[in-house]
Amino acid sequence: MKYKLIIALLFFVSKFTFAQEFIADVKVDYSQVQNSNTSTYQALEKSLKDFINTTKWSDKTYKIHEKIEAAFNIIITEKTGSNKYRATLLVQSRRPVYNSTYYTPILNINDTNFEFEYTDFQQLIFNERKFSGTNLTDVIGYYIYLILGYDADSFAKEGGTKYFKTVEQIAANAQSSNFSGWSTQQGSRNRSSLIKEILSPSGRILRNVSYEYNFKGLDQMYQNEIEAKNTIGEALLKLDYYARNNDYTQNYPLDIFFAAKKNEISQIFSGGLNSTFGLNKLKELLGKISPNNDNLWKKMNK
Repeated sequence: MKYKLIIALLFFVSKFTFAQEFIADVKVDYSQVQNSNTSTYQALEKSLKDFINTTKWSDKTYKIHEKIEAAFNIIITEKTGSNKYRATLLVQSRRPVYNSTYYTPILNINDTNFEFEYTDFQQLIFNERKFSGTNLTDVIGYYIYLILGYDADSFAKEGGTKYFKTVEQIAANAQSSNFSGWSTQQGSRNRSSLIKEILSPSGRILRNVSYEYNFKGLDQMYQNEIEAKNTIGEALLKLDYYARNNDYTQNYPLDIFFAAKKNEISQIFSGGLNSTFGLNKLKELLGKISPNNDNLWKKMNK
């Protein structure tokens, strides 16, 4: 009887441990807010960390080594009411590269238009079909599913579509709210415009580049470095679509891609064995569609 109880407990712990998708770190910086109630921000930080890491976000089962590593850094810039806040939110995620100890960055996005309501120790509830009313779990849920979509796209061609559809639903739920950051009338750098671009025909080009870059390129680096570098280079050359269509100066997903990958791209083609796909052509293209990173592209000589 005792043996059976131990087995049952182990099974329960195993299911709980392997079910959730994330190993996420959450930091709340409130140094810009004067006379702050420290316990409120500490409670918010802990609640969000538990919320992200213990919620079951998908129907996929993750083993420990498969969990997505993510970071949510919230910088409180203003307290606008007794329980109302304005902040910026930096969201990052990464995944391991196959057969290596290296982790590749997948998402790096800075949301500077994050407003929410929070009271001490409130229960965090999320419903992908209904706006919460506080905007806190809605924005966090939006980025959770964005991470899941980007991560899935890096393993399979357009593998993140179902997650991006959930992101689209969350954005639609928030359209009638009074919280900023959702309306397409607030320019191109808002959450609704972002997911619209990701799911557009133009966005599919970038999504497929990500798949070829990560899965067909980085994940094969251990087998044949030159072939993997060539695959990555050829994938990046497909970004010429945005140059030919003059669709890069205000392209939010493209900027997000380079925010995550710019240093890695430069490092891949700055060391190791020489690639043979046509590096100069890639450097010229990157210099055109991402000129702010030209100092990194100039280092590429392999």
